[in-house]
Amino acid sequence: MNPYILLSIIVVYFALLLWVALKTGKGSNNESFFIGNRKSNWMLVAFGMIGTSLSGVTFVSVPGAVGNDQFHYLQITIGYLIGYVVIAYILLPLYYRLQLTSIYGYLQSRMGNFSYKSGAWIFIVSRLVGATARLYLVVNILQVAILESLGVPFIVTTLVILGMIILYTYEGGVKTIVWTDTLQTTCMLLGLVICSAYMMNHLGLNFFESLSAMHNKGYTEVLNTDTNAKAFFIKQILAGAFITITMTGIDQEMMQKSLSVTKLKDSQKNMVVLGFILVGVISLFLFMGGLLHLYGAQENLSTTGDQLFPEIALNHMPGVISIIFIIALISALFPSADGAMTALTSSLCIDIYGLKDKDWDNQRKEKFRKKIHLLVAVAFLIMVIIFKLINDNSMIGLILKLAGFTYGPLLGLFAFGIFTKHKVQDRLVPYICIAAPLVSFFIDKFQETIFGEFKIGLELLIINGLLTFIGLWLIRKK
Repeated sequence: MNPYILLSIIVVYFALLLWVALKTGKGSNNESFFIGNRKSNWMLVAFGMIGTSLSGVTFVSVPGAVGNDQFHYLQITIGYLIGYVVIAYILLPLYYRLQLTSIYGYLQSRMGNFSYKSGAWIFIVSRLVGATARLYLVVNILQVAILESLGVPFIVTTLVILGMIILYTYEGGVKTIVWTDTLQTTCMLLGLVICSAYMMNHLGLNFFESLSAMHNKGYTEVLNTDTNAKAFFIKQILAGAFITITMTGIDQEMMQKSLSVTKLKDSQKNMVVLGFILVGVISLFLFMGGLLHLYGAQENLSTTGDQLFPEIALNHMPGVISIIFIIALISALFPSADGAMTALTSSLCIDIYGLKDKDWDNQRKEKFRKKIHLLVAVAFLIMVIIFKLINDNSMIGLILKLAGFTYGPLLGLFAFGIFTKHKVQDRLVPYICIAAPLVSFFIDKFQETIFGEFKIGLELLIINGLLTFIGLWLIRKK
């Protein structure tokens, strides 16, 4: 496919995003940027959050992993659904009752200022790492597929994409993102369906025949019943539930959108509906992953992992399908990156710098918020370059592993606050939040020595959260 045509498609797509941003961002202020004036439609939020929850990593990495991991990812997705129900009926009522703009304000009222700042910093580090890992994957695909042949350096590609995101989130923030995410989720899901339909037609198979062919290749196993394996289904379901509770329920980016809905009941509907939709969408991604491996075998391709879908879509399919793939890919890129930049800006402004409490006029506050937004973009650039140097073959596994270390302390903090009535020695909380991930790291590194054949996988997040909880219990006030 001609790289100039693909590049022009990206430019047109971005122009459409910018037009939506201009329409929705009119008359915006800091309240619009942070929580959309609490006037967002719950159905739009639920649909748009599909794109944020999935990202380019799911679009490329989940289908690419089917060859090695079969349909085991569906185990984690079942856990996701459980997690969304917990968020809807335990966490959201708490956030709405306290009328929070930043959810980490709960930690301040419950345990103290050091706990509050610790929670905010953990989120900032966690979201920065996770969002930039997702961003890197898609930027790298665009670089290899299009811009490298045009002589454009990787650093320039990253700068341009970050510049695009800044342009359409700079004014409206959450108020704009609710609408742009809806547009992008639509494009991503259409790309998924169209690419799958083309491959079935090319292979001469209908839906059920495709499943049968995948089954014959051993791709369709959902439940792993090996109790010692990392992918054992009970461990995966539990891990999925806790990943959702942490990476959605106590994550400022995801909750920022939910809190922009006017009523608690509507926000709860948004969360539960999102959970059920995600189970269906992830199932489609896994189905497409099976098709990609069947298609790759027919074309005698040796490509695997994250590079399989881009290789097939751009070099072994008609030009029209290549264009659809690129549109779907960038549609998967922007929702995870724009929301993360907005949420990090919000958390830095409100939680770290205390912008709401400063005796400044609105104009000065907006100016400060925009400076922080640009600083977040610079941090994104640095992290993408770091991931370029790491260059892991399966980013979905890396992201979930990193989440186990970075989100664990948040899980422990919120669990202790919600399920106990104890106060803590607030000044000691940051030390607990540093110690728990360090101990978790050594448990993971030496797990064969400690547990023998029993392997720890994504449930490392639960262990990390439990260590934080125990640490907080030890420093409770009597």
